[in-house]
Amino acid sequence: MKYQHIENMLIRYRGQVVNIKSVSGGIYEGTISDVTNDYVSLKMTSATGENDLVIVLLHAIESVLPQRT
Repeated sequence: MKYQHIENMLIRYRGQVVNIKSVSGGIYEGTISDVTNDYVSLKMTSATGENDLVIVLLHAIESVLPQRT
């Protein structure tokens, strides 16, 4: 239940593009594909057009910025 608030917020933005900043300073931009009580997975598209899946642990998230489409 410790990260329930961030999990609920990410569920609201599922399927949308977000920027996630981690406490280590990494910035991840992608479409939210899955949210669990431990992590969020983002579908990211590289500059070459390849799709990647990135997993970010909820306790490592510092901020989330939804992108307007």
